[in-house]
Amino acid sequence: MAKYGKKTEKKVEKVMHEMHEGKLKSGGSGKKVTNPKQAIAIALSEARKEGDKVPPKKSSSKSDSKKSDSKKSEKKSAAKKSSKKESKKK
Repeated sequence: MAKYGKKTEKKVEKVMHEMHEGKLKSGGSGKKVTNPKQAIAIALSEARKEGDKVPPKKSSSKSDSKKSDSKKSEKKSAAKKSSKKESKKK
């Protein structure tokens, strides 16, 4: 089974061609796109908006690790607070 649809493949091909010509610009800043990976990401994003067959966006592993780190720090701070309360009671 194909990962991407035919329309999506054509979209990626068109966007890569634009990038090599220097016509592809990023959405936020409007700067020229020079990285092929960024060009592909733009093409897949456009294809998703048009409703083409594209797998859902993967969540980055960095955000997952940040979430687990913040939970760990919350547990540590809660443990410290409770130990301080216990020592004050004595």
